[in-house]
Amino acid sequence: MADPAREPLPAAVLFACNFNRVRSVMAEALLKRLVGKQVFVDSCGLKAVPTDEEIGKVDPFVVEVMQEIGWDLSGHQPKTFDELEDDSFDLVISLTPEAQHRAVELARGRAAEIEYWPTFDPTLAEGSRDTRLAAYREVRDTLAARIARRFRP
Repeated sequence: MADPAREPLPAAVLFACNFNRVRSVMAEALLKRLVGKQVFVDSCGLKAVPTDEEIGKVDPFVVEVMQEIGWDLSGHQPKTFDELEDDSFDLVISLTPEAQHRAVELARGRAAEIEYWPTFDPTLAEGSRDTRLAAYREVRDTLAARIARRFRP
């Protein structure tokens, strides 16, 4: 039985970070996995991917750790706030301080809720491939737990 005190799911959620290649991409996929088509979910970054060879690509470690849970992100195309098809979101969740500032600007004058979920950048992890993958898994699992708590249908 549903908890009547629980807030209804928002109709549209945006996850934002710096480049839309790692954290926001994972968060978008994890929420879609949880709620299906009940909620419109999108993600974006502040800036375009910095190098020509990486344009249009999700971080390969993200693809790998998401495939471990049965979600294929190999076709995701990173985008910026300016490239969003629609900016009418009920909830914007920023995962970096820089994205938080832009989320506040986006919501100005609208009835959008803003949440800030500080999230470690696993691209900063150093060491072996296994050590780096462990950092990505930790971010994935932390986001999954937070999303489950916040959006449990």
